[in-house]
Amino acid sequence: MRLRVVLVVSVLAMTSVTALPAWAGPATGDAPPAGAASPVPTPTAPTPAPTLTPTSPAPAPAPTSLTPTAPAPTSPAGCDPIAGPECLLPFPNDWFTKGARTRTGLRVTLSAEAMPRNAAGTPIDPAQWNAADGFSPGSALLAHVPGLDLATTGAAPVTDVGWSLRRDAPIVIVDTRTGERWPYWAELDAGATDPARQALIVRPARNLREGHRYAVALRGLKDAAGETLPVTATFARLLGDGLPSGDPLAGRQHALRRTLGDLARAGVDAAGLQLAWDFTVASEQGIAGPVLTMRDRTLRALGGRSPKFTVTSVTDLTPEQDSSIAREVAGEILVPNYLDRPGGPPGSNLNRGPDGLPRPLGDTVKAQYQCEIPRSAFTRPARPSLYGHGLLGRATEVRADNVRAMAAEHGFMFCATKWIGMADEDVQHVASVFGDLSRFGTVTDRLQQSLLNFVLLGRAMITRDGFAGHPAFQDGRGGSLIDRRADLAYDGNSQGAIAGGALVAVSPDVRNAVLGVAGMNYSTLLNRSVDFQPFQQLMDRAYADRMTQQVCFGLLQMLWDRAETNGYAEHLTDDPLPGSPRHRVLLHAAFGDHQVSTVTAEVEARTIGARIRRPALADGRSPDLAPYWGLRSLPRGPYAGSALVVWDSGTPVPPVTNTPPLGPQYGRDPHEDPRNDIEARVQKARFLRDGLVVEVCGDAPCTADPRS
Repeated sequence: MRLRVVLVVSVLAMTSVTALPAWAGPATGDAPPAGAASPVPTPTAPTPAPTLTPTSPAPAPAPTSLTPTAPAPTSPAGCDPIAGPECLLPFPNDWFTKGARTRTGLRVTLSAEAMPRNAAGTPIDPAQWNAADGFSPGSALLAHVPGLDLATTGAAPVTDVGWSLRRDAPIVIVDTRTGERWPYWAELDAGATDPARQALIVRPARNLREGHRYAVALRGLKDAAGETLPVTATFARLLGDGLPSGDPLAGRQHALRRTLGDLARAGVDAAGLQLAWDFTVASEQGIAGPVLTMRDRTLRALGGRSPKFTVTSVTDLTPEQDSSIAREVAGEILVPNYLDRPGGPPGSNLNRGPDGLPRPLGDTVKAQYQCEIPRSAFTRPARPSLYGHGLLGRATEVRADNVRAMAAEHGFMFCATKWIGMADEDVQHVASVFGDLSRFGTVTDRLQQSLLNFVLLGRAMITRDGFAGHPAFQDGRGGSLIDRRADLAYDGNSQGAIAGGALVAVSPDVRNAVLGVAGMNYSTLLNRSVDFQPFQQLMDRAYADRMTQQVCFGLLQMLWDRAETNGYAEHLTDDPLPGSPRHRVLLHAAFGDHQVSTVTAEVEARTIGARIRRPALADGRSPDLAPYWGLRSLPRGPYAGSALVVWDSGTPVPPVTNTPPLGPQYGRDPHEDPRNDIEARVQKARFLRDGLVVEVCGDAPCTADPRS
């Protein structure tokens, strides 16, 4: 992992951007480019950045509770006037959609004028976002509320998610279809150095439902002195009497009336509101449709047969060379190329047809694979399992000591391929993308192709005419080293868990999966991970304003959803996607993880209906008022279902803000400890084999011993 971070840091020297303010166009004194929107200055510009509540003239007294402030400046084209000139806030937001013939009845319609601009003044091209029929099911809700103090307001923090559902909560999220109040936690962006540019971030504690519309209310928000913050003049007008049809705000008022009606039915009165809006979550087809199209078309063409593959190397190892692994096999799976460049190299997009869905380019992607065959397979055929590597890694990570030990101890043959899009070959390209996020789709599109690559690798592992029929996977008598009666399993760690959940959801062959040091939703993970720091430096150069960065994370998640667990969690267990079986999933979390924040594992567990193994931690270890709120406990005895098991190595408690655990006060990173613990591997193996969660820690919390 550290080697890969060094590689990323080295890219910084190769990537240069002009240090201009985020969102803004040219430097002061330069004429804006033709067709560009009026720039919104950052705090370092000659004029102060506009805020949700404009500052009154100095001699005027402070506004009283809910007294409207002066009218905000006119919003740039394509923005929501409800919150003044802060483009794309609040976000996500149905104001940025239009009616369409989609599963949700909507299509996202972001305008280039409203999109964040990089240091060179180039706005993010909204084309890929505008193909969506809604927003991310894990959307962080973003707003700009200057002067807000969440503690005096009484908003639910990450340490007390249950507090978000109290009747008088200052922030309310309502499912407008069911009337259900949705749990969340609220935080201010702790990385913002300028309080005036600090975003309010409201994160769902369980993923939102596909295709559902949600209404959001902010009320009773206070400053540090306990004074109620004023409502903007614009929002006060929208709450007031009906505006004439010719008024620029008439259309926005009409849309808001629907939101207010939804909130009223949920018991939230318009009186006292400081902001309200609504948004719709993308549909199953809108998120998973591209990958399912590729999968179904490819598997139909195969007709139950193995994909074509090559074997490029077979290495037999003596017991002296490796006591665990007897043979290593490497080669390539030939996968139809759904990317728009021959061979699908870094920088490729999906090759989309007129309907927006991917179609084959006509050549193949050569998906490199590596398989580890344990010594025991020459006595008893090994059970087949896919393996997913970590951040910006490679297929050869399947040779890691913990994977080889798992294969030897429990009789598994692990095979891996690359998460192209976020593999070693993509490092330089990914780094360059953070200078111009218009190209971010090239990362997630290749990741979608990688899901198909994994599906076909798995199919080659279990079909009669696949690996089992090749001499490289046979003993000296021609007997298969692979147990073809066993179901295909999946085991992945870190990025292999984040992307692995999407793979498991779309796989027609995997039924049991272990997601190690699990998490999902990069828009939550990035700020909390030490691994993002090199990319953070790139973002700080290209999109310097922290509020802009939070908007960017929200946008990026909409594309990431198509290739990571966050977009597939609703279908990961008991509500499978078409063509996929039901799955059982075991989540392993490392308490205090420096790389994958465990708060996202908790959100994942709630979303997929996993139970939690208790006691999860020793008394006093968790900073939460009600640790692992909303998760039911595992019953005694083997459990046939999905579960979250927390492994504790004694690492100090991580930050409860959206910041990474940097510095000696956070101790040693336990990220790799669960997979290196022999008891954890026992639990993993039983689950992969039988779909049963077994007890390996007695009556105490599970403690990982990486030396085992």
